[in-house]
Amino acid sequence: MPRDVEPRLLRSFLAVAEELHFTRAAARLYVAQQALSRDVRRLEHALGSPLFARTTRAVELTADGERLLPLARGVLRAHEELAAAFAGDTAARPLLVDLNTDGPGTARTVLDRARELAPDCELMARFESGLTHAAAEIAAGRLDVSFGYADGLDPALRARLAQTPVRYEPLAVVLPAGHALAARESVPLDALAGETVYAGAGNPRTLEWTGLARELFAGRGIEPAPPAPVAIGKDEFRRVMAKTGNPVLATVDFTDLPGCVKRPLTGPVPLSPLAMVWRKGLRHPGLDALRAAAARLAAEHGWLEVPPDSWLPALTVGPGGG
Repeated sequence: MPRDVEPRLLRSFLAVAEELHFTRAAARLYVAQQALSRDVRRLEHALGSPLFARTTRAVELTADGERLLPLARGVLRAHEELAAAFAGDTAARPLLVDLNTDGPGTARTVLDRARELAPDCELMARFESGLTHAAAEIAAGRLDVSFGYADGLDPALRARLAQTPVRYEPLAVVLPAGHALAARESVPLDALAGETVYAGAGNPRTLEWTGLARELFAGRGIEPAPPAPVAIGKDEFRRVMAKTGNPVLATVDFTDLPGCVKRPLTGPVPLSPLAMVWRKGLRHPGLDALRAAAARLAAEHGWLEVPPDSWLPALTVGPGGG
């Protein structure tokens, strides 16, 4: 048994163990698949045991791989905490803040206010298109802060993050302009019975959002749309939407798109619990500004108030939780 194992090899192992797919794991780590496979083989050689059972159709953890998994997470968490504790003047480096999408919304509003509160900090926006992916990037140290339905994350990943509630966001539906429901000012959930509504199915970056949608649709006669090509950018999103004709579940602040209409959902009003998440142990004045901005905006606009006629997913932790 070697006395030292490089953290990079453990990160490679952890990515493959969580994705159970070498191509996806390589994309997550921004490395070539050949380099990732080489790191995994080096780790297996160093430990003297195979960690994955590979076939042409699947990748599975061996018994020793299962045994290593919690140990690898613990070692990498300790490395992250060590780096955070001795990072020196963290204000000198930019804070990388994921807003999910490049457009208006609650996260953008929080970031803009934080920039006003801490003008000397460099708060750099990123657009990772889903909290499931962004949270893994935060845990790996490649991103600092993100926003989304944190209670819908895998518990093992969520345990590595700190979070604070920001807003209970009302949900809406985006409809092609010619849809039968487009003429309404708002759309009751019951009116979507029999409809097939897209909520990110098939996108591995947005598993938390797809899970929330499934819970909302259950028992209401609303079918989740099957996986569709992941559209990057407004034009591609609008094109895919026009091609499928399916309504799309969104928040009330979702970007307006030509040829589509956005209508708030009612009866009850479904709410998405938006939280801000960051890596445990992270210290940065920009993070302090973001937390202060979120708290002030919530107080000013009643973001954490829950109307009596509303719906929340069962996993939701209240404003004092998390």
